[in-house]
Amino acid sequence: MDFARSTIYDVDIDSARTKLALSNSQQDTFDHFIVISSLKIHQLPEKLLMKVFSYIKHQDYGKLARVCKKWRMIVYSTQLWKNVSLRPEYGGLHVNSIEILMQLIGIRFGNTMQTIELPSELITAPVLHELSNKCPILKNMTLDFSNAMQLHDFNDLNAFPCNLRTMCICLSEVIFLEGFMRRIYSCLSSLEVLHLIGTFEMSTEAEEDIYEVVNIGKIKSHTPNLKVVNLYGISFIDDSHIELLTSNCIHLETLALNFCLRVKGASFKTLLQRCKKLKSLLLQHTGVEDEHMKNAPWESSVVTELDLTSTELSKECLENILLRIPSFTYLGLGYCEFFTDRILEALVQRGKLNQLKAIDISHTNALSENTIYKLIQKHGGQLTGLMLSGKPKLTENFWLNVIPLLKNIQICVLGTANGWFLKIQSRVHIDQIIEAFAQNCPKMLRCEIQWDPDTIRFSDKSSKFIDHIRLRCPYMKSFTLSDGEYYEMVKSNFERADRKKVVRTTTNYCTSIVSLLNHYSDLLFN
Repeated sequence: MDFARSTIYDVDIDSARTKLALSNSQQDTFDHFIVISSLKIHQLPEKLLMKVFSYIKHQDYGKLARVCKKWRMIVYSTQLWKNVSLRPEYGGLHVNSIEILMQLIGIRFGNTMQTIELPSELITAPVLHELSNKCPILKNMTLDFSNAMQLHDFNDLNAFPCNLRTMCICLSEVIFLEGFMRRIYSCLSSLEVLHLIGTFEMSTEAEEDIYEVVNIGKIKSHTPNLKVVNLYGISFIDDSHIELLTSNCIHLETLALNFCLRVKGASFKTLLQRCKKLKSLLLQHTGVEDEHMKNAPWESSVVTELDLTSTELSKECLENILLRIPSFTYLGLGYCEFFTDRILEALVQRGKLNQLKAIDISHTNALSENTIYKLIQKHGGQLTGLMLSGKPKLTENFWLNVIPLLKNIQICVLGTANGWFLKIQSRVHIDQIIEAFAQNCPKMLRCEIQWDPDTIRFSDKSSKFIDHIRLRCPYMKSFTLSDGEYYEMVKSNFERADRKKVVRTTTNYCTSIVSLLNHYSDLLFN
């Protein structure tokens, strides 16, 4: 029964209970509702207020503190300052001086702090000493040197947090960190997750001098417990560095080398022989070469998550390595132009995809519609993630036949952007696609439809189908569409239902299946 719609405020509670003819269990719920609805916000218990405030950004705590003494006491409690970012460019707090930060560590952060992100200007010996002394359960630390012009003096650095589980270091192109790292190597033995973030996104096409700004060999000597290593967009990383890592990190389970262009694959034979627990290998946009990939002992590995997106491996190499790996739960092959029907059919026939949960085969021009349909027909019911964009031949009829097979899908990317350039002749009736998702995919979390406004067709009755997907996919977190009239219609529909952040445009947002990786939470940075 919807008590919120009952007009009970103008009558006596007992008479209202009688008029509603409630059972015993319903009466208990009714009484509880009456108590809750009569509370004012200042009467809420402190623990409940603290839970509410935990969803508010730290930047707004000053406004809360001015409401009353009770709220001021709550927002200044160390319980609300467990995870703090001091990098304004990533939505964190801006701290004017090191002296203020020192006071915050002692007064505000205290012994409950678990995560902190520091920009280069705040990474000093006194700050790190204070964190070491005042924050005993600090587990996650980000040190951002990416914009540093020069380092502070670390000759006096004698203490550093020694119970860290995760460390993320954002590297600079020209600042050498060995002087700093030499002071903290002895405190890194507890690390299980290591991120080294390069400058790939900030680099230009012009050839520049490349410097090895951090010593991978010394890091691996002091981090024997690493399970997850993410080397992202680092210009100097090559196979020699991967071999150094493998010599001491025998517990490694996930290795991400995305956008490390100098990695050719020569180290993978040693990697798979030494790291027997390695299950996830992410090689998006790396320089891997056929000969080295073929030489790796894939058949004896336990790798189940493999990402080869935007690599230039040949058809023979892809067939060789994919058919030697025992099985897959995650497979990324986007933009692999030599991934063919023959390889996919062989993977299906040999049972390599029986445990598959997520697959990306976007922009794979050598795959035919019939082969893709057979894959989904056999394994669609087990898939939670599917990326199948950039294939202009897969239009309305294909998706109307496929979507009913995706009963457990959570993330789906479909459609083809820039239809005018590809000269797509047939237009897509978007209402039928939306209705198919609403009827068959109740677990949907993220959906991206890339067809542009010139390719789709809709009508004034489209709002009815938008209502269906909004109501029948209640867990939807993002619904991404090409900017245009239809996007505006969907956006206003969701906003009227107070779901303002769900609908997004392909201009500003890109949907991916990486959140389905086993160690996704550990791979997040920035």
